[in-house]
Amino acid sequence: MLPPILEIYALWHPRDEKGRKIAEEFIEHFRGNPYTGLLGGAVEVFIRSEGWRGKNDAPRPIPFPGTSLPAGIEPARFIAVVPIMGMEMAHAIHLPRGSWKAYLEEIIRLHGEFPEHIGIFPHLPDPSAIEHTILAKLLRNYQRIAGSTPRKGETGKMLRCRDLAQGIAQHLFDKKRLTVFISHTRQSHSSGDKGDPLALTSMVRQIIADTHLSHFFDAADLQPGDDWDKELRAKAATSALLAIRTDLYSGRKWGQRELLIAKRAGMPVVMMDALNAGEERGSFLMDHVPRIPVRRKKRGWRKEDVYRALGLLVDESLKRILWRYQQELSYTKFGSNIAWWAPHAPEPLTLVQWLEDAWEAGVLPAKGSDIRILHPEPPLGEDEKLVLAQMASLCGKELKLDIMTPRLLAARGG
Repeated sequence: MLPPILEIYALWHPRDEKGRKIAEEFIEHFRGNPYTGLLGGAVEVFIRSEGWRGKNDAPRPIPFPGTSLPAGIEPARFIAVVPIMGMEMAHAIHLPRGSWKAYLEEIIRLHGEFPEHIGIFPHLPDPSAIEHTILAKLLRNYQRIAGSTPRKGETGKMLRCRDLAQGIAQHLFDKKRLTVFISHTRQSHSSGDKGDPLALTSMVRQIIADTHLSHFFDAADLQPGDDWDKELRAKAATSALLAIRTDLYSGRKWGQRELLIAKRAGMPVVMMDALNAGEERGSFLMDHVPRIPVRRKKRGWRKEDVYRALGLLVDESLKRILWRYQQELSYTKFGSNIAWWAPHAPEPLTLVQWLEDAWEAGVLPAKGSDIRILHPEPPLGEDEKLVLAQMASLCGKELKLDIMTPRLLAARGG
């Protein structure tokens, strides 16, 4: 078991019923499919609500860095605290001899001491409930998650979970705003109605503009005089890629190239399937990624599907960052037994690139060696593994691939 990477603590007063419901949403989301494919301990979600020493006491302390912890227990690399700011919490903090105020003040103090390891992401379910309270003053300097009303097609849960995942990802990585690279085609229908592919692209841009996300869209972001080829390659290799797969997209030269660059750079990719008449051939470069179908309505496209795709892309971004942290922490446990920590399940185009990079770096194993590759769940099928093994055997070194996921690694005892 590796040291914990991310721990999320949902903090609410036990008499705030909305707090319980929202905390359950976080548990369901961050213990759900997007994060179960990592090594154990990558993400844990905990609750702090009931009194620790008595009914009216503040909750049990959170195991922050810099605090007294039981022997053998180490704090997580990053701890995200989500105070759910309800009326009952505001009332408890206002009590003269209450412990809730000191509890929250200690969280704020430790955040100031360990800002790289602690994040505070307040959520206010009812903005009018705590106006002019001590609670509001204590947390006024922290940007709230889901601070706006959900838009049409979006639920409160979608907004809360996406904002929290994005905030954590940005805090863990480089503090930069998460950028979505919109990969698309300029194909259009002669009708020009709201079900047109260009209308879908415009809708995606507008939806992203109403979130905390940033986006790169070639027609708007490439400036006069830019080296557009260089700029597109750089952005595709460093952004979370959202591919809008309409009828002609898979045959578009730059659509294929953007997918290829993003995959080989290990960046998160989500495919939005928005086919109308269908594709003549498709492209093998565009498979092997999470997909969300985007459905047409009588007038336009379903916004719900776009929000689902964006939420999944943010989750994939956080998962990638957590995987990299686990790779860094793994050396003492696994040593050099794992040749490639693949951020996604390997496929021909990424395996070929990895073999080429390893060859150029002089780290390709000796002839006849086994190469252990670890990637997040779900596992590859046997036929998929067979094709990759055939490719590896043809590189001139008769290499044998041992491709596994965290569950298989655990079953083997590491």
